[in-house]
This record gives sequence, C-alpha cells and structure tokens, in this order.
Amino acid sequence: MTSEVLTIAQMAAADTAAIAGGTSGETLMEAAGAAVAEAIRERWTPRPVSLLCGPGNNGGDGFVVARLLSAAGWTVRLALLGDRERLQGDAAIMAGRWDGPVEPLDLNVLDGAELVVDGLFGAGLTRPLEGVALEIVAEIAARGLDCVAIDMPSGVHGDSGAVWGAAAQAALTITFFRAKPGHLLLPGRALCGDTLIVDIGIPEAVLDDIAPAYHANGPDLWGAAYPWPSLAGHKYSRGHAVVVGGGIESTGAARLAARAALRAGAGLVTLACPPNALMVYAQALEAVMTQTIAEPDGFDALLADERKNALLIGPGNGVGEMTRKRVLASLARKRACVIDADGLTSFENKPNELFSAISSSCILTPHEGEFARLFAHGGDKVGRARAAAAESGAVILLKGADTVIAAPDGRVAINDNAPPDLATAGSGDVLAGIAVALLAQGMTAFDAACAAAWLHGEAAAAFGPGLIAEDICETLPVALASLKGA
Repeated sequence: MTSEVLTIAQMAAADTAAIAGGTSGETLMEAAGAAVAEAIRERWTPRPVSLLCGPGNNGGDGFVVARLLSAAGWTVRLALLGDRERLQGDAAIMAGRWDGPVEPLDLNVLDGAELVVDGLFGAGLTRPLEGVALEIVAEIAARGLDCVAIDMPSGVHGDSGAVWGAAAQAALTITFFRAKPGHLLLPGRALCGDTLIVDIGIPEAVLDDIAPAYHANGPDLWGAAYPWPSLAGHKYSRGHAVVVGGGIESTGAARLAARAALRAGAGLVTLACPPNALMVYAQALEAVMTQTIAEPDGFDALLADERKNALLIGPGNGVGEMTRKRVLASLARKRACVIDADGLTSFENKPNELFSAISSSCILTPHEGEFARLFAHGGDKVGRARAAAAESGAVILLKGADTVIAAPDGRVAINDNAPPDLATAGSGDVLAGIAVALLAQGMTAFDAACAAAWLHGEAAAAFGPGLIAEDICETLPVALASLKGA
C-alpha cells in the first residue's frame, strides 16, 4: 500500500493533472467503474443488486458498475438521485451507455436487494445528507444490507472521517489512486469496512506537484531510518534513555515505560525516582538501572550526565510544580524528550510556558482529554493535531484508535493498525517508553513517534484478545522481527 494520503482537494488536483496529461476523464471513470465491478465479482456470487447513483462523478462510476455487472449476468436495479437529463460531462456519457431502466431514488429500490452499491456522493461530500439520500442511507443501515461504497460511504466526509447526517456500514469500499483521510480516521474507517485502493491510470508523477503532507503510518514512511543494531555498535552507542518515575504510591506507569524502552532497543535505561520508591523500582526491573532524585539538586545532577540523551517525563509523576520544573529543566538542557500524562497536565494553566521552552527534539503524547487541557484548537483530528504541532514546536502524537502524528512542518501520519485491545490501563505508558527509546537511538521526533505508534499496534495485534499492557512489551520482539523481515 502506498503511504501518501490525499485530501479531497488534492485528489481533484490529481484527476485534473491526469486529464491535462492526456488521460481522459472518460477513461478514468470507465477504469474506476470496472475496478468496482471486478471487486464485487471477486467477493460475491451473482445476486440482485441495487445501484444508487448520485448526480456527479460518483454516480457516473455507478453507471459503469451497473453496465458491467448486468453484462455479467447479475440482476441490476439502478436508481438515480436527480434527473438523468441534468447529468453532465463524463457522468452523462456513462449514463448514455446504460441501456437499462433508471428509477428515481426512493426506498423501494432496496426491496429484494441482496447487495447495494453506494455511488451517491463518495469522498467529495459538501454538505450533510438530507431528503431522500438521508432516508435511503439510513434504511440501508436499518436493513443491515451488504453494501459496497464507491470511493467513500455516502455521508462520510473524505477529509475528516466524520459522519454528515448518516452513513451506512459498508462491507467494502473501493477508492482510487490513494486513500483519503476519511478512510483512516474514525468513525469513517470503521464504516468503510475493507478498503481497497485501486489504480485507474492516474500517473504517479502527478504527486510531484501535489506534494502530499499526509501519510498512512507504516514502515514505508520511516523504515529506512530505523536504528537497527550494528556489529560495530555497543550499548552506549544505542543511547541512554531516562524514565522519570513517581513516588511509591504510583510506580506501575514508569516501570511499564522503562521495560518498553529496553525492548525497543535503548542501550541503557535508567529509572530515576524519589528515594522512598527506589526499592520498589529496583526489585521490579532487573536490566533497568535506578537512580534516586533527591531534591533540591537531584534532577540537575541527573541531567549533568550528557550521555543520558533522551528523557520520558510524566507517567505516574504527579501533577504539579515539581513535574513542571523537571520538564522545563530537561528542555533547557536540549535533551530529546517525550512528555506524557502528568507531564502534560502539569502545564494545564501554563501551556505557553511549555511551548516556549521547546527548542529540541520533543514529542507530546496527549489523549483527547490531555489535548484539551493544553490546546484550544477545534475541528477534525488531523487539523487539531497539525495546529497544535505548529503552536507548540513539538511533534504531537494525538492518541486513539486513529492516532494522528503531526510535525511542526505540517507533515502528518495517520496510524490505523491499533487493535481495540489496546484500550487497557498502561498501554499509553508502553507507547511513551517505545518512543523515548527510539529518540535515544537517534531517530527524529517525527520518525520516532510514527515508528512507536506502529510498533505499539503491531505488538498488541500479535498478542490478541486478553491483552494487558505488560504483554505489549513481551510481544514487541514479534513486531520488531516482522519489521526487520519486511
């Protein structure tokens, strides 16, 4: 799968560039419809199909699908939203090639259907569904009909994945040339079912001028920069990650993060903690070193060792002035930092103090609640993460089943491999530990955040049902082996 993800506007630009380069719109539409018909025939045996066509190019694709399925012996009913005489351009050409009846779009067209092909609007939805389109999409969902979506389930916005009015669950969505953000972001991703990206003849060269900033997260994006151990290397050359731990009443989060950092390849990991918690940490982690932080100067002494090149601050640290001071001291020393959990919430009333201190490699890893405590940005998830990265100067890893990683320069990766089993206590601490290990080994903040999110999802998927956070650390080698093999 190619990693570039195109917005609605960028996909339109790709179509325009392909046509300007000599590939006709008619050819592109014929290829799109043929790809949808082929995908349907590969998955289903012939059965009664209702084709729902909209007034634009998505509907034109639908006319092609109807013609090809009918020619293959399928029973096809086609319904059009609007008047056939008002169709324009390539959609009108394809409608002219359909010699079957064209029914008005209403609920009756679903009667007797065993499969529905949704060619109403696709990714380019410009306003919420209304009228008969809203009614029929809701009815598809109510009847639980198998549905194939052309480009995007109607009602799902292609840029945000949000549902505008209603959307029916698709079993299969076929889109063209590149995925759109709505194929990866929730709830759109869940409503798409299986998403198939097909080639319809748009030249790859059109991407040169479009220069996509969005990507589907995966090894194609950062794999070449992954810091695999070398024969000439040693533990000191693989970086020294520090996980700052909390007091004796809250040790689990930092222990999970430290174990994950070791598994993710940091040559050394030190867990720095208050004196009263030292024995708890020391007994629990054989390969992790421990160091006490005795106030008022203990943290400065920790930072004085330049070999400790990446720090994770936040998990189980407590919300307050001490955590805030430690974050600021680490950033002042230009250390690579992952700031998570309490490290973020400690700046709830002083976010600009944090942002103004960031001038080195830094990853902020908020969930939605923590994000809202630091940032006032609204809109879709990608837009919010991009705005936060630009404001803070840090890489933002906005967590969730559709984690978005955004860099200050506008690059975005959308992670879509996280299984639902990751919704368990401590999984975010493991993610932060993986990220700090990759920073310690020299990855850039954006690459480290992307790789950490992907490995986190792969390791969780390798374990499967019953997952707890500790299991992610233990199955991380499986994910790493898969990555190395690829």
